[in-house]
Amino acid sequence: METTDVIVVGGGPAGISAAITIARAGLRVILIERGRFSGAKNVFGGAIYTQPTKEIFPNFETEAPLERKNIEHKYAILGEEDSTVVSYKNKDAEFSSYTVIRAKFDRWMAEEAKKAGVIVVEETVVKELVVEDDFVVGVKTELEEIHSKLVILADGVNSLLAKQIGLREDIETKDVALSIKEVIKLDKEKINDRFHVDDKEGCVYQIFGSAMLGKLGLGFLYTNENSISIGLGITLNELVENKLTPYELLETVKKHPTIAPLIKGGELLEYSAHLIPEGGYKKVPQLYANGVMIAGDAGMLVNNLHWEGTNLAMISGKLAGETAILAIQKEDFSEELLIRYQEKLEESFVLKDLKSYRYLMDVAHDRRQSFFDYYFRKINEFFEMFVSVDSIPKRTKYWNFIKGFFTGRNVLELFKDIWGFMRLLWGMIR
Repeated sequence: METTDVIVVGGGPAGISAAITIARAGLRVILIERGRFSGAKNVFGGAIYTQPTKEIFPNFETEAPLERKNIEHKYAILGEEDSTVVSYKNKDAEFSSYTVIRAKFDRWMAEEAKKAGVIVVEETVVKELVVEDDFVVGVKTELEEIHSKLVILADGVNSLLAKQIGLREDIETKDVALSIKEVIKLDKEKINDRFHVDDKEGCVYQIFGSAMLGKLGLGFLYTNENSISIGLGITLNELVENKLTPYELLETVKKHPTIAPLIKGGELLEYSAHLIPEGGYKKVPQLYANGVMIAGDAGMLVNNLHWEGTNLAMISGKLAGETAILAIQKEDFSEELLIRYQEKLEESFVLKDLKSYRYLMDVAHDRRQSFFDYYFRKINEFFEMFVSVDSIPKRTKYWNFIKGFFTGRNVLELFKDIWGFMRLLWGMIR
């Protein structure tokens, strides 16, 4: 039976950030990853964020395997055939993001962790936690039992280990989304031309509507150096209740007149799917117990409105690592000390941002037909009216549009929409 100071379960951004933070303090840490290597089983849309990544890896911009620096963000509202696209572009943004391929980037992070002294154990599944006298004191793998002073769980959205000790319940279908993604090979020159960027510059699309009109789902598109990542995420309850298949939804999005020219002539390289926590602030569990902490997706730490996950994972892992160092220094591994981890998260942007959007999912589920269908259609309808030249007086058009806007919804539904919007606004400013 082996012993160490800390065991980290999961070799994604949260787990590696926790492990490298602890190792840099001169402590012994074992990182256990079930994949063939870190990144082999990790899937996400495509971007990592500069500022939080620098907190863990100060020199990543010159050393890590990056694809493109994202200089433009586009927000595309798709109807069945029409669309409205809003764009923000800034080549010199200080706090930007980069597209990466997780199989490359996570593997690089794991190598950096090894250099710092982390023992990385790959192709190993942790079957259960070892609990003695109400304290987590290690893990059992398929082959052996390893004891430690602390365990950090960063094993993903469906953390069976957190469930074992009662820190997580089974996920409801409305609180998790299935995200699917295709990586499509495309020449660098075509990407540069179609997205109006130079080498190493990238563009991000957030996609609303199309096949997802009236459904709680969003799409995405990222430019890599020689490929495009395109996909969507939709809550499981939408898929079940409407008997939908996600790949058919994605095919509809890919054929939309706004999206199809961007990926035309590409070759499919990869298809992947994974679960994303969508419950928000209200579904974040207690993130600590005697001898254990939870970080990243395992703690439901995802800001779904802003498509932020890797940054929350990295910072939560870093804060868990710092708390582990403190606990070892004080030789106190009880939840009375480990609550400091929760407090650090509350002081950081992680839980502050999630709390700001604490009503988001309640409103989104309740008003999805309004916010994900009716108003999207109205936005496109307005611009169609605005740009049309048909000899009808503009004032007549405007009044007809305003009249149609209010007659298209009954008064009760409009009041419910306004109330939902006010709840969101109240949560953001309070």
